Amino acid sequence: MLTVATDIEVLARFGRALADPIRCRLLLALREAPAYPSELADTLGISRTRLSNHLACLRDCGLVVTTPDGRRTRYELADERLGHALDDLRSAVVAVESDRACGEADEKGCC
Repeated sequence: MLTVATDIEVLARFGRALADPIRCRLLLALREAPAYPSELADTLGISRTRLSNHLACLRDCGLVVTTPDGRRTRYELADERLGHALDDLRSAVVAVESDRACGEADEKGCC
């Protein structure tokens, strides 16, 4: 059964999805058009096994959905507004120090 996530849950799920460059590339590819796993693996230049793990994460985060198409399964963004959100994030100006990704990267082991 599908449920609606709270604002904080939505942001946390989006953050988890964007934490990996391959998942970012997947979301951007699906922003352009729905696609089949074989097409996505070829586009991204990764194995289907690796792709499957990332697609599972995006499904678990609620950002992509599947549509059966005969014996194949097509993936697409769960909501077209996610594409607009990705566009907004890509156009946002982020202030970073030139020698590291974030101010606490050394302490927290992030970025």
